[in-house]
Amino acid sequence: TMGIVIGIICAFIIIVQFIIGNVANGFIALVNIIDWVKRRKISLVDQIITALAISRIDMLCSTFLIILITSLYPDLNTAVNMVKISNNIWIVANHFSIWLATSLSIFYFLKIANFSNYVFLCLRWRLSKVVSVTLLLSLVLLLMNILIMNMHIDTWSDGFKRNVSFGFRSKNCTLFFKLALLINTTFTCDPFTVSMVAFLLLIFSLWRHLKNMQYHAKGSRDPSTAVHIKALQMVVVFVLFYTFFFLSLAIQLWTSESLEKNNLFYVTLIITFPSVHSCMLILRNSKLRQASLLVLWWLLCRSKDIQTLVP
Repeated sequence: TMGIVIGIICAFIIIVQFIIGNVANGFIALVNIIDWVKRRKISLVDQIITALAISRIDMLCSTFLIILITSLYPDLNTAVNMVKISNNIWIVANHFSIWLATSLSIFYFLKIANFSNYVFLCLRWRLSKVVSVTLLLSLVLLLMNILIMNMHIDTWSDGFKRNVSFGFRSKNCTLFFKLALLINTTFTCDPFTVSMVAFLLLIFSLWRHLKNMQYHAKGSRDPSTAVHIKALQMVVVFVLFYTFFFLSLAIQLWTSESLEKNNLFYVTLIITFPSVHSCMLILRNSKLRQASLLVLWWLLCRSKDIQTLVP
């Protein structure tokens, strides 16, 4: 009974996060694309945020579709082609979602941090190329992730076919799930490490800047400090959700509950990151925040007009 209740709660949370995440990411992409069409140009940060929003819509939809299909047709869970297709779709969607978010943290670090190091200055001058090269190099990791995952699926399928006993199949499915999580967690380590390094260096840059301000007897609320703090707020929110997402992957490796419950709980956790973080992006970005307020105001006026028309 408790398992059924937990399953229903997780399913409800997944549906709510799916709706919120798609609305938030769709709103981000729409606002930036409309602004791009009007101005006929788009900044680098808006390019990253727009691509991130689109990749997260893809991730949310693919995850929801995979869960829906496997829930309605559980026999497809053991079909090798279905397992490969669903895993590859999720790996690609998750990869771009994570690496574009990591590129955003790199952008804030290089744009805001203040170091006199020659390497740092070269990277800052070539900020657009740094982001492009980071995303291109990440494609190598994506290819490796897909290849290793498909090899793991083939190995699992061979063992599945050789032994038809229920006990072996149950144990084999659990082992497959845990090894799949281990593979995905391993490939998540690289962007997570890059984001953490950018976050720590940004904190160090702010500390040095505040120290220099005190040395020169200036106020701590100068424009550079304000920019540092604003960037830190953006990166802190990202790192917190990213850490939650990364730890949720790691924790799943040590759980001993049933495969079905683990799977549903796992989906609930991974959807939290692309859904809630996108809402935070809207709140912290002035253009997106103003656009959202205009939409809310229009909806409020629209509802009042409808109420006046109804007798």
